[in-house]
Amino acid sequence: MRTIPGLTLFFRAAVLLRAETSVEIDLQEQRAYLLQNGRPVLASPISSGRYGHLTKTGSFTVLEKERSHYSSMYGKIVDANGNTVVADADADMQVPRGGKFIPAPMHHFMRFNGGDGMHAGYLPGYPASHGCVRMPEQYAIAFFNAVQVGTPVTVFGRTPVNRYYSGQPQRGFQRRPPFGPFMGPGFPPPPPPMWWR
Repeated sequence: MRTIPGLTLFFRAAVLLRAETSVEIDLQEQRAYLLQNGRPVLASPISSGRYGHLTKTGSFTVLEKERSHYSSMYGKIVDANGNTVVADADADMQVPRGGKFIPAPMHHFMRFNGGDGMHAGYLPGYPASHGCVRMPEQYAIAFFNAVQVGTPVTVFGRTPVNRYYSGQPQRGFQRRPPFGPFMGPGFPPPPPPMWWR
């Protein structure tokens, strides 16, 4: 079988580039890090899974990427006039006559474990999702453009317990990131939160 040297080099470079990129998600600090060659190049605030829907810890990989994804399970219910009746609805909830269930947008979706993934979404300042890792839109776009299917994703730490979260923090992967401060001159300031409602 004959190979073309330039094409072979291109595929090797693509594999190497993919192997150098990884994501680390710190549930305790509510931050996600994009790493190149093990060094952080971008840090994003996040909102991970709330009590009853905790984001699972462990080592994963990006399984799928979808730019305009919508949840099949969660969203909001509106009445016949388009007014929100239930802001945090499940798809199996009863919908009033003339109303409808509107799936939650999960744009720049990067699935890494079952139905959970990283995506653009609302950040109230505490864990509030159904297991996904929400990011401000600008950061979700940057992560989406940097990762590929197969990019390693490590989720560690304990979901913080505070006035917005009641219950037992999860146990699991307790590894700290192998780099310095969580914010520094190499990281841009967090953008303003994105409201989808």
